[in-house]
Amino acid sequence: MDRWGGQSGRVALVTGASVGIGASAAEELVRSGMTVVGCARDVEKMQKLAVELQAAGHSGVQVPFQCDLNSEEEILSMFAAIKEQHRGVDVCINNAGLAHPESLLNGKTSGWKKMLDVNVLALCICTREVYQSMKERNVDDGHIININRDLPGRLLLSFQAGGKRAGGPPSTTTRHLSDANEQPLTQCTTVVHKRWPNTWLAVS
Repeated sequence: MDRWGGQSGRVALVTGASVGIGASAAEELVRSGMTVVGCARDVEKMQKLAVELQAAGHSGVQVPFQCDLNSEEEILSMFAAIKEQHRGVDVCINNAGLAHPESLLNGKTSGWKKMLDVNVLALCICTREVYQSMKERNVDDGHIININRDLPGRLLLSFQAGGKRAGGPPSTTTRHLSDANEQPLTQCTTVVHKRWPNTWLAVS
């Protein structure tokens, strides 16, 4: 986080920023001096944290943004607002996660769909929009961090750059994003693997 600290105008997006890893990451980025757009459905918790950080006199600022990651329309509206108000995103932490107790053999399709919408599609949409934001502004030191959680006894699908892995939890890796011609770009994406007992995941 020191990499972007003290640089005026740098903007970070943190999904699932109301609790747990997301809230902690947002807090540290604000402490480092960044403008942090915190995204979650529960905006009240983010507003409380924003007030506390402002009162502490940190050089950065948290901007709470209510967004349902099940909805591509809401995600795109959020990015449009970020572009209008802050020009774009330099750092993205895709942290939001959702788990329903829906087994493979007896689960409900609606539960699977909600998990895929948040855990896979929302991550992909946010990654795409952040990358396009970086590319439009010629940002050459941007970073996208994807938080991958492993629940004991459950199979999680994970996707890495280049399509080389389609199942099972990855170890922490760093890979360069590539364009359609497989030319390396200077932006970087990191997959961080966290095990269930050490983190927080929305279960409903």
